[in-house]
Amino acid sequence: MESKYRVPAIERASIILNQIAKEPAKLRLIDLSKSLDINKSTMYSLLTTLESLGWIVKGKGDTYSLGPSLGALSAAYFRQFSILQSFYLEAYKSVNKIEENIQLGILDGKKVIYLAKEEGNSPVRLLTDPGMSFPAHASAIGKIQLSQYTFDQLKELYQDTELESVTQNTVTDLNVLSAQLETAKRQGYICETQEAVPGFFCVAAPIYNHENKIIAGVSFTMLENSWNEKQDAAREEIIDIAGRLSKQAGYIN
Repeated sequence: MESKYRVPAIERASIILNQIAKEPAKLRLIDLSKSLDINKSTMYSLLTTLESLGWIVKGKGDTYSLGPSLGALSAAYFRQFSILQSFYLEAYKSVNKIEENIQLGILDGKKVIYLAKEEGNSPVRLLTDPGMSFPAHASAIGKIQLSQYTFDQLKELYQDTELESVTQNTVTDLNVLSAQLETAKRQGYICETQEAVPGFFCVAAPIYNHENKIIAGVSFTMLENSWNEKQDAAREEIIDIAGRLSKQAGYIN
């Protein structure tokens, strides 16, 4: 949107609300004024207005928290939120940048269920269509969602099942898988090299919801020559689209 049409007061209100959301019941007027570099008189006016609208409430020690009006708006938003709709609204932008296929999937026990895909100009034909499932430990989109588990939780999940070898590159050792997932958790993404299908390379990132829980994953899939050329750009873009979808799901980082 052109800057001439933007309303500075609304932008400042948004910044204030986000700051309060990150540190509820901790920040006073003076704290917000200093951290956001907004003078005290302007901050007072903004906080008073937000409080009168029920968007924030003042509590013990004159600190602020989000108010009930925002709660009602949030509830209304999540009633209308659709991960599929959001994916299709965002996926084409990422596909236009990377020109490779992108998929959306959710974790269901030890498997990933593919919900949607957006195809690029790549000649690659994905073997997984919406509705199909695949071993989570053998796919980037599954691994990134398994990264939410501790090692003990992984052991419990796979206590009655061996890690299936889908290709010769598939990780079949739970300790190795756990180490990969710990790295993925720190990095915010995971790459998979021919573990699901020979010749195919993937990179995936997690989608979080308003409770800061992983609810899905997105991934790019491509052939080796494309991977060698595009892996850095694909990694950056998959993290970006996952962030956009997480934000729409209510995640606050």
